[in-house]
Amino acid sequence: MPNEFNQQIIDEFRANEGRVGGMFDGAPLVLLTTTGAKSGRSVTTPVMYLEDGERYVVIASNAGADNHPAWYHNLRGTPEATVEVGTDKFGATAEFVEGAERDRLYARMVAIAPGFADYEAKTTRRIPVVALLKNAS
Repeated sequence: MPNEFNQQIIDEFRANEGRVGGMFDGAPLVLLTTTGAKSGRSVTTPVMYLEDGERYVVIASNAGADNHPAWYHNLRGTPEATVEVGTDKFGATAEFVEGAERDRLYARMVAIAPGFADYEAKTTRRIPVVALLKNAS
């Protein structure tokens, strides 16, 4: 079950065809539904993204905390997820991006949302980058 803050964003996203206001006004958001690594339950989390060709790229920044977000651990356990972008909803498979490609994609996210540079500066962990590939229908 999402926390109250995330639930408000999820509800607003679904009520407004993928658009939300407040601190995320104009931000590119997806709703990412993963399978809980411990609970086995579906968990939905709003996450900023960028497009890279056919892929939707998300950053496991956890706002610069020293631990990875739960959705990242969930994808490590079960890389299959459901993604909602605007009014589109589809199954996707996570790929964990490493090396120079990870750095390129992280830099692109920083260009879109400079706060991601702050997140990287706040933690000693290497923030993971995940590409979500839409499953064939």
